[in-house]
Amino acid sequence: MNRPPETRRRSQAAAIVALLYVIGIPGVARAHAHPDHADPKVGSTVSASPHQVRIWFDSDLEPAFSSIEVHAPGGKKVNDGHGQVDSSDPKLLEVSVPRLPKGTYHVVWKVVARDGHRTSGDYEFTVK
Repeated sequence: MNRPPETRRRSQAAAIVALLYVIGIPGVARAHAHPDHADPKVGSTVSASPHQVRIWFDSDLEPAFSSIEVHAPGGKKVNDGHGQVDSSDPKLLEVSVPRLPKGTYHVVWKVVARDGHRTSGDYEFTVK
């Protein structure tokens, strides 16, 4: 079937735009470190106080620029220091916490991926 030149150009342009979109998206997704999973899990209720709060990311982190804090129901920080990136796993950000009484805790994290991009976020978990 023979299409008019204008229709072929539009189809070619649409194919090029689609290809650039598909190629570009994975690059953008890798540009920042995003949480993969956490312990305690996001939004979870745990029966006992954890000893640590840990978040694993999908990219390696810069230890000097990454932090994690845990705040009690009243907003007071309950952890010592700002946490750290695990020396044997550059995707793991963790912080030790004392025995936590019952309540809902707010975890706040800020990280810089090895490529220099900053990401931050927060989540809650409950100790029953």
